[in-house]
Amino acid sequence: YGIPVIATNDFHYVYKDDAEAHDALLAVGTKKLVSDKDRLSMIESPSYYLKSPEEMATLFADIPEAITNTVKLAEKCNVEIKLGNRIMPKFPIPEDMTEGEYLKELTYKRLKERFPDNVDDMKDRIDYELGIINDKGFSSYFLIYADFVNWAKRQGIRVGPGRGSAAGSLVSYVLNITSINPLEHNLPFERFLNPFRPTPPDIDMDFADDRRDEVIDYVRKTYGEDKVAQIITFGKMEAKAAIRDIGRVLGFPFADPDRLSKMIPMGTSIQEALDTVPEFKEAYQDPQYKKLIDLAMKVEGNVRHASIHAAAVVVAPKPFTEYAPLQRDERNNKIITQFDMYSLDCNVNDDALGLLKMDFLGLRNLSILQKAINLVKEQRKIDVDIDNLSLDDKGVYELLSQGETSGVFQMESSGMRRVAKNLKPSKFSDISALVALYRPGPMDLIDEFIAGKEDPESIKYPHPDLEPVLSETYGIAVYQEQCLEIANVIAGYSLGEADILRRAIGKKKIEIMHKEKMKFFEGAKKKGYTEKIAETVWGYIEKFAGYGFNKAHSASYAMIAYQTAWMKVHYPVEFMAALLTAESQNTDKITVAIEECRRMKIEVRPPSINASGINFTIEPSKTSLNGQAIRFGLSAIKNVGEAAIESIIAGRSTGGSFKSVSDFFSRVDNQKVNKKVIESLIQVGAFDEFGNRAALLAGYEAIRSKSAALASRKASGQISFFDEEEETKKETVGYTDELPQVQEMEKKQLLTWEKQLLGFYLTENPLTKYMDIIQDAVSYRIHELDPDQHVGKQVVLGGAITSIRKVFTKKNNSEMAFATLEDETGAVDMVVFPKLFADCKNLLTADKVIICEGKLDLREDALSFIADKISEVTEKDMPYLQEKKVIEIVVPRGTSKDVLMHLSNLLKESKGRDTVVLLLPNGGDIPKKVILPYKVKYTKELQTKVKELLQQ
Repeated sequence: YGIPVIATNDFHYVYKDDAEAHDALLAVGTKKLVSDKDRLSMIESPSYYLKSPEEMATLFADIPEAITNTVKLAEKCNVEIKLGNRIMPKFPIPEDMTEGEYLKELTYKRLKERFPDNVDDMKDRIDYELGIINDKGFSSYFLIYADFVNWAKRQGIRVGPGRGSAAGSLVSYVLNITSINPLEHNLPFERFLNPFRPTPPDIDMDFADDRRDEVIDYVRKTYGEDKVAQIITFGKMEAKAAIRDIGRVLGFPFADPDRLSKMIPMGTSIQEALDTVPEFKEAYQDPQYKKLIDLAMKVEGNVRHASIHAAAVVVAPKPFTEYAPLQRDERNNKIITQFDMYSLDCNVNDDALGLLKMDFLGLRNLSILQKAINLVKEQRKIDVDIDNLSLDDKGVYELLSQGETSGVFQMESSGMRRVAKNLKPSKFSDISALVALYRPGPMDLIDEFIAGKEDPESIKYPHPDLEPVLSETYGIAVYQEQCLEIANVIAGYSLGEADILRRAIGKKKIEIMHKEKMKFFEGAKKKGYTEKIAETVWGYIEKFAGYGFNKAHSASYAMIAYQTAWMKVHYPVEFMAALLTAESQNTDKITVAIEECRRMKIEVRPPSINASGINFTIEPSKTSLNGQAIRFGLSAIKNVGEAAIESIIAGRSTGGSFKSVSDFFSRVDNQKVNKKVIESLIQVGAFDEFGNRAALLAGYEAIRSKSAALASRKASGQISFFDEEEETKKETVGYTDELPQVQEMEKKQLLTWEKQLLGFYLTENPLTKYMDIIQDAVSYRIHELDPDQHVGKQVVLGGAITSIRKVFTKKNNSEMAFATLEDETGAVDMVVFPKLFADCKNLLTADKVIICEGKLDLREDALSFIADKISEVTEKDMPYLQEKKVIEIVVPRGTSKDVLMHLSNLLKESKGRDTVVLLLPNGGDIPKKVILPYKVKYTKELQTKVKELLQQ
């Protein structure tokens, strides 16, 4: 019982076709309610909806029809939604065929195209997969995927080789949905789909992020605007956001709730923070903060906002409104569901509506690949077939082994570079394993993996029969698929049954694990293995299945890594131009890319009003790598918008290169190319061919006004002889504008403008000379810092202070500072606490170049550097540069290769200026001296670790 429905303003419209319901609602809605105060207090009561009919009748004694009419309305509004179904989308097929028959016909047709000489060899696997796909009712799913993926490829939209377990399907490969051959990479179909799998298959696809929406639009147009929708997601009020939002509502200054929110560890609730964070608990004692925190706890966990799921799209067989309510997203007018994916997709929730979602993911690296391929076609007239590369290219493995992986998918982090340099991958499976291992948990196995590669004799298998399964990964079970194969070899499981075992262990389902263990032991016994062997192998499966990685996904992403590395090796200039274009709005990444171009000897030329396009382009150069230079794109300059760029390029395309500033103004739209745009272009050097920047800034307004006046006279037909003479001069190449005689700005100012408008130094980085001095003293360049590897570690960093904010602590009113430390590769937030601040206050000024030692922390999902020591970068004041030592380390006789490898990794992690000499036993009294090819910062802490490792 209740009447909230009365409150709607649209009941005339809602019930226009139901006269009885309309009249009943109107009767209630137009009656004057009495005892409003009592009625409202009852309605607002939490127990309102539990009131008995008698109490309700008393409450609405003045209008008894309110109750009976509300019940009538409720009965007319009843709807039953069936859950747990499988509602598959429909693919248009010939009338005389089923979806399964059509899928089989299409698969065999494409099979002859893919494997013209091996059709018979593939038949058993194809028929097996098609049988399961058809029996489970997923034929239309594969047909729809094949349709839109192949459409995207025909449009030149770069599509990933696969994602998740889908690359294990030969049918997917034959239909060109995926581009990883599962037979070549030993990928079982059962990890993707098998008779025992209770949930539908999950084909997730990556598309070039700049064209992903085109694919979704194609699906909408092809399968019906009313049958396709993206999925809503609900952002919840997390602890930190709740503190900040309530603080804003209560009128607190921003700093107070911000400080409180930063006390709460990531992923922790407010109550957990009160229980575990002393400073937060202390703040709670303050009455005003107590009120804020108490209110924040009440809203914590509630839905804060709605947005569109990053990837999910649902295709229904009938108009979507027959299954779920829809709405339009306020920001982009796209149609989205009002149910989230947990209510829609049976692959996520067994009690869901049962529609099947498809994931369309945007991947920046695919955009980079496609741009690079397009540039190669444009520059060299070569069509690069990136999906059919040889996987034994020595150049690719050399690049990875040297750690020169800027721009290479999955291989860019400093930790991954370090691992690649230590492993020295020499085959595709090494790259695939790296993708799988470089995650929390499996990361601990990396050293063992490297040791197995370096010394095959050190590999130990749980049982000799498992060597064929584990030899590819040097005796370690890296992939989930290997656990399936182990259960098959030792206990006779089918691969489908083994996938159930893997799922049970991965999700820690105790009851199922117990049953599976009994089954495993019985199977092992039947195959002739002892109980001890069964116990050993079961323990091995149990250990690795929990964090084993999906091999099909790993191989797919390793393929993108290989493809990006291959392009960088064979077409480096085109690849770097594509990378710069794709990252043009990301200052941190483009800074690293520019530094990489410098390392590769690729010239990156500054913006030019005559030479620059929208994006980064390639032009001839006598001094740059491969005779090609990269020209900076106009779209990467701040304050220069799309409309202005279009006007500039249109003016240039109609009349050729601009011959002067006045010629420029006569050919562009001066409304779109406004004062802010012109000044930004001049300051960044785009007009340098017409004069120095100081003169251009001082004189462009007069030239612009003169050009505007001339244009106005021409438009009115009042042009004079002198105007015509002026126009003739402009058409002469030697024509120059009358600029004021002004001395050029100092280099420091020019570089400052460059940094402000591009986000980094392009022509010259003033930090370079300092960083060259301290390169052996710092542990890492800032872009090499990796949250997974370096949080909590003591490191030495160097660079310039680019911003500083000094504050006073509330506890004792001591002065401290928050600063930004920047080197030529990136920037990091730095915290200087009061004690250190008092000692080095004079060094904490903008543009001061310093070197500092401290610990890395993670705050608000971003790295933060807590400084312990700070020195100015001068020979006089820098103890790091003065202290150069030669360290001799005695290596005991019998030290294994594994220990030596650990020693090398340990020393490499501590970069510095000290020379390390290893003293190796040489069969006599005089040891053999080996000088390490890299420098080390040999601290007491490192010395202790070395002694422990060598057991000295």
